[in-house]
Amino acid sequence: MSSDHRLGLRPATTEHTDKSLQVDGEIPSWLDGTLVRNGPGSFAVGDRRVNHWFDGLAMLRRFAIDDGEVRYTNRFLRSRQFRHVREHSRLRLREFGTDPQWRGLGRLRRFGTRVATDNASVDVVYLGGRHLAATETPRWTAYDPETLRTRGPREFDDEVGRAGPLAHVHYDPFREETVGVATRFGLRSEYLVYRVPDGNERREVLAHIPIHQPGYLHSFALTPNYIALLVPPLRTTPLALLRDRPFVESYRWQPERGMRIFVVDRESGELVTNARTAPCFVFHHVNAFEREGALHLDVAAFEDASVVDAFRLDAFDSSDFSPPGAELRRLQIGLASGHVVARTLHPGHVEFPTIHYARHNTRPYRYVYGVGTEERSPQGFSDRILKVDLKERSGQFQTSETWTEPNVYPGEPLFVPRESPQADGERGDDVAEDDGVLLSVVLDADAERSFLLVLDAATMAERARAVFSKPIPFDFHGQFYRTGERPTRSMA
Repeated sequence: MSSDHRLGLRPATTEHTDKSLQVDGEIPSWLDGTLVRNGPGSFAVGDRRVNHWFDGLAMLRRFAIDDGEVRYTNRFLRSRQFRHVREHSRLRLREFGTDPQWRGLGRLRRFGTRVATDNASVDVVYLGGRHLAATETPRWTAYDPETLRTRGPREFDDEVGRAGPLAHVHYDPFREETVGVATRFGLRSEYLVYRVPDGNERREVLAHIPIHQPGYLHSFALTPNYIALLVPPLRTTPLALLRDRPFVESYRWQPERGMRIFVVDRESGELVTNARTAPCFVFHHVNAFEREGALHLDVAAFEDASVVDAFRLDAFDSSDFSPPGAELRRLQIGLASGHVVARTLHPGHVEFPTIHYARHNTRPYRYVYGVGTEERSPQGFSDRILKVDLKERSGQFQTSETWTEPNVYPGEPLFVPRESPQADGERGDDVAEDDGVLLSVVLDADAERSFLLVLDAATMAERARAVFSKPIPFDFHGQFYRTGERPTRSMA
C-alpha cells in the first residue's frame, strides 16, 4: 500500500489498553481529561469488504491525558454485528451501504428495525447517566468509559420507540437537557423531535413532523427557542426501503424539491416555519443563533449528494480519490415570513466543523474550526486544519491560520477551552473565544503512523503531539471531558 491517505483505511489488528504514547512538545498543564472517539476499525467481512466507509466495524478510541502524559486504549464494540462477522465471516444486519447476502424468504426481513445494524460507529453520547456509542438506527450500545468494554445494548422504552435517531444530538447546559431528532418510516412517515432532561432516561417527544418522502438527515440546528431541521432533496419512501439494495441506495437525489426547512418552537412543540430554499446537501451543522426575528443556520453545504457515493470504499481506497468539497454557508430564515437568504461565509473546502461549543452553541460566535484542503482545491482528501474567522471585514470573511504538514490527514478538530465548561459560562465576554486548544487525530502517511495533535486554538501553532506507532483508522466523531466532570457535548 502506498504511503498516502489509504493508510487510514488499514484495519486495526490489535486492541491496546492504556498504552503510553511518546509526547513531543509540551501539553498544557491545564489539559487533563479524556478524549473518546468513534469510527470504523475494520472493513473486512470474511474474504470481502463492506462497500462504504460508513459500514466499517465500530472501534472506540480513548486518549487519557494526565499531567502531560497520554495513554491510548482502543477496543472494538462487541455488537451483535461484530460477533456475527467474527463467527460467520458475513454480515447479519443491514448497514448504510452494504446489505447481508439475504436469499429467498430472508429478503422479507430487510424492512424493520430488527435488521437495522447495532454497529454503532458514528458518535459517542452521554445520556441518562450512560456512555453510549451511537449510530443512525435505534440500536445504540453502552460502553465502559474507562476500559471501553461493551456493556450491552441500550433499549429505549419510550414514545420515540424504534424510530431511527440521529447520532448527532445537542446538549443545552442552560436548560439542562439533551435534544435530538429521529425519523420514523412507515405509511405515515414523520420526524420526531425529542428532549431528555438531565437525570432522566426517557425521551420526551416535543413535535411530530409528517413527511411523505423522508429526506436523509445527519444533524440539526438548535437555538435557545427553536429547533431547525434542514431536509435535503435526497429522499426515500417505505416502498423503496423494501427493495433489494442497501439502505442508502434507496434514496434518490431530487433537486426539484429544493431544501425544506422545518422550525419547531422548543416550548410549545409547534411547527412555526415550513420554508423551502435552493437544493444542497448537509451532513454537519456548525452552529445556529437568533437575531432580529430570524434564525441564522451555519452549515457545511455540498452542492449535491454525490459526496455520499464518493466515500464508497472502491473510490476512497484509491490514490486518485477526490471527494466533493463543502463550503461554509449561512442560511437566514425569517421566522414570520419563511423567507430564506443564503450567503457563503467561506468557499471551502470545510468539513467536520466544530466551535467553542460549551460557550457559543446556540449563540452568536466568531470562530469555526474544521478540516479541509487548499482553498477551492478539488484534489485529494482533507490534509489540513482550518480556522475560519467570521468577523466581517469590508464585506468579506477570511480564513485565519491553517495547520498542515506534507502528507498528513487530520481528523475532526475538537475545541477544548482553557477553563471547564461549567466555569466558562460564568466568566463573561472578556474571555477570548479561541482561548484553548484543538485536539485532532492525525495520520502521518510518510511515517506510517498516527498521532494526537494539540494545537493552540488562538495561533494554530502546535503545542504537542502524542505519537502512536501505527496508523489509526480514520474515525468520525468524539467528545472531550475533564476528569471528574459530567461529560457534555464538544461538538454539534
